[in-house]
Amino acid sequence: MRPNVVTRTLVSAAAIAGIAAGSLAGASASFAAAPPAAKPATSTVVPFAVNNLGLTTAEAKNWQRELNGWGYSLTIDGQLGTASWKAAQEVFKSKGWYSGPIDGIVGSGTIKGLQRYLNYYGGYNLKVDGIAGTQTKAAFADYNNY
Repeated sequence: MRPNVVTRTLVSAAAIAGIAAGSLAGASASFAAAPPAAKPATSTVVPFAVNNLGLTTAEAKNWQRELNGWGYSLTIDGQLGTASWKAAQEVFKSKGWYSGPIDGIVGSGTIKGLQRYLNYYGGYNLKVDGIAGTQTKAAFADYNNY
């Protein structure tokens, strides 16, 4: 082989090795770099969802009117949200039918209070089990369908 060809081959091989090493060094440095600082968590207040328990808007408005008859000042919009359910919980609690917090969350305790309310004021004879099943929803709709 001619010396010039050997020199070019060695220089080319060295250049390729250098480029590869530089690329790997850069790659390893980028992998080793600390991750970017995480953004601080922010607190977002999400309103409770509307829970009409199957009532139509008109029936839900009637329930809101019923609650207002107990001394509340609910907006009659047919959307049973936190304010409507807090008022209902207060009514249920005043009758001894609910012992949970006044938080507007429609849990099993609130449903038991509703079932007792419907049994007392509507004569529905519902099983007081805290489950918003078919019979409870049907009684609630019937009670507010006027």
